[in-house]
Amino acid sequence: MSIYFYHEDVELPVVNFVALVKVLKYAVRRNKYLLGEINYIFCSDEYLFDINLKFLNHNFYTDVITFDYTENRVVGGDIYISTERVLNNSITFDQVYVDELVRVISHGLLHLIGFQDKEPQDIAEMRIKESELISKFNSLVDH
Repeated sequence: MSIYFYHEDVELPVVNFVALVKVLKYAVRRNKYLLGEINYIFCSDEYLFDINLKFLNHNFYTDVITFDYTENRVVGGDIYISTERVLNNSITFDQVYVDELVRVISHGLLHLIGFQDKEPQDIAEMRIKESELISKFNSLVDH
């Protein structure tokens, strides 16, 4: 199977997708999963807000929503990402936009392979894993 990238009401972000796919596949293998089908859908704040409200009954904006279809250690899912929220977060947290984008993309995948972010220790572990994947991505695009 594979990893696909789509966009709804925004342009596809400018990122090295070849390096990104290598990093995501690495994360799947490293955590002893097999790759199924993962769809990343880039969209606006309003588009993602509507999904959050309709499917999760959450009345707030977010940067990523993951629908998990993983079964029997075969990773699959739909991951919606607001590129507007990613840009805002990169400014708010003084991060390079591409690093913040890779963090959110990685975050969605990490949920599919079992990582959580509700408890403080889980959040800390998630941040470590995200940082590792950002570093791996940057090592691939810097060469």
